[in-house]
Amino acid sequence: MRDALGSVQSVLVLGGGSDIGRAVARALVGRRARTVVLAGRHPEEMEAAARELRDAGATKVEVLPFDALDPASHEPFVEDVFDRFGDLDLVLVAFGVLGDQAVAETDPAAALEVARTNYIGAVSVTIPIAGRLKAQGHGTIVALSSVAGERARRSNFVYGSSKAGMDAFFCGLGDSLVGTGVQVMVVRPGFVRTKMTEGRPAAPLSTTPEAVADAIVRGLERGRETVWVPGSMRWVMSVVRHLPRPVFRRIPL
Repeated sequence: MRDALGSVQSVLVLGGGSDIGRAVARALVGRRARTVVLAGRHPEEMEAAARELRDAGATKVEVLPFDALDPASHEPFVEDVFDRFGDLDLVLVAFGVLGDQAVAETDPAAALEVARTNYIGAVSVTIPIAGRLKAQGHGTIVALSSVAGERARRSNFVYGSSKAGMDAFFCGLGDSLVGTGVQVMVVRPGFVRTKMTEGRPAAPLSTTPEAVADAIVRGLERGRETVWVPGSMRWVMSVVRHLPRPVFRRIPL
């Protein structure tokens, strides 16, 4: 359960090796979270993050293997985590891949890997998570979406379409959970300077993992259902979303 001040006490980070996942975990530990489970495809690469969280004040930090591309393992994984750690206040869905658009346009396997990771993997693991949170009667799911899902651009429509599906799933899930004590917050950052985007030219209004983490913490404190990072992206994407297609095609995006 959250403490008397409403702070998150326990958190599961799916994508615990990601820059944003680590930044959110640090921010939550700085606000009195004491149990953190970092889960990802390469547990050995998350050990440094686990030590950092322990040094920051977390009393229980564990690293577990989790593979978004292995849906058959998701329900047993969720059952094991909840059985071992008890009630969880927050689950952060922070895994995802950007992929290579040029390759994905001609290689069905490459395109499918993006879709399976970002959309199918998220759906597969979140359904049992939502069930366990409903059973405990409280908790928040924070889903890391993207402004790319607001309108698929020709330069990254494979990634954008996977995030569009993921975004729609979590919005609908949030609506379905009203009255259960479980909430869903969808986070839509713009370009984030992380290892996933390393080597790519930064887009206007680009941001950092730490800024995304701060926005998530503020969103949790205010009970928000949707968070944009930076906040001005809400208005930018409102315009982009409503541009006529012939006009949208002429914009170098």
